[in-house]
Parts: sequence; C-alpha cells; structure tokens
Amino acid sequence: MTGCQSDSGAAPLSLNGLTETADGVPEDGAKTCPLPYDMTEAAKAVGLDAEAGPGSVQEDDTPVATTAGGKRAKAGDGLAANPGALVSCTFHIGQEDINVHTVATRERHAIYQLTPVVSSLAAVSASDAVSYVEKAGAAEVGEVVITDSGNVAAVRLKLDGDGDAALLVGAGQEGTASLDRKQISDLTEALVEQVQ
Repeated sequence: MTGCQSDSGAAPLSLNGLTETADGVPEDGAKTCPLPYDMTEAAKAVGLDAEAGPGSVQEDDTPVATTAGGKRAKAGDGLAANPGALVSCTFHIGQEDINVHTVATRERHAIYQLTPVVSSLAAVSASDAVSYVEKAGAAEVGEVVITDSGNVAAVRLKLDGDGDAALLVGAGQEGTASLDRKQISDLTEALVEQVQ
C-alpha cells in the first residue's frame, strides 16, 4: 500500500508500503483514510442498507485516520520492538461507528499491537484481550476470528514480501453493536477483499 492508491485497484499490501502510508499521515491525523477502504461498498456487499461512509457519527473534529509506528515509533513501543506500522480509520454505518485498524510488522503476530484496542472495543479484561489476540494471531491467513462479545473481528492478511499483517474491525463500543456476529464477519471479509 503506497500513498498513491487509485480506484483501478489496490497495490499489493506490503510492510514497507503500509509504513510509508503511515508516515505520510500528519501527526494530528487525517480527514480521509489513506487506505483503499470503501465502507459504502462493504456495507452494500453484506446487505446493510444504512448510510455508510468515512468518519464518526459524532459531529466533531476527530480525525478519520491516525497512525502509529514507522518513523514515529519510539524506543519501548511495540512497533519499535517489532518494527512496523498501524493505520487506524474510523467509518460509520447508520448510527454506529466502525473502527478499522490495519497493522503490519516485520515478525509474526502483528495483531498483538492491537491488544489494548480489543480490550476497549470488546469491553474485556486485559487477559481476555491477550487470549483473543493469541487466537487471532495463530489463525490461518484469511480466517476471521470474532470476540465473544461479537462486535470485534480480526483476520490475518496476506503480505507482498516478508512480515505479518492483520486487519481488526470493531463496531459500536464497550462490547455492544447493532451489527450481529455474521454481519461483523461478512463486513470484515468485504474489507479484506478491498486491500488484498
């Protein structure tokens, strides 16, 4: 994924490409998602007819996209110890926020970087979040793993070149969402298809 995506198709997902994309996002975030996710198309693909698009349903100045790692990684950060990058984008479907996190690292288990995110979105303890990311990290590429709460799904992504990558999709907040488990799983698969 480079910073020069076009509608003609996504470039192969790579560790270097995601890192360059993350490095290109301003420190205070961006008003658009730099990755080729189209929430409107993904929602349609899974049969959701609610209005969907970029940004939170909350009318505020929260950036649509934020990043971590890459050139911003500091000693002691997870993305410094296992070099890589994270791009987080916020979308909405109807009155529900959808958080989409894409992470890639040099070594296995990129999903571990998202343990605090899982804990927050699924409203689970740190130990339960660790158990979930361990399960998601051990899954086959393309296998969607859903939290017990049903509102968070993760899938390992195929990378062009070395490294490990994962997509985490969270709907709603604090363990609840209007979307059911199958809708979350189908939505995650639709988003994977947009970047693979």
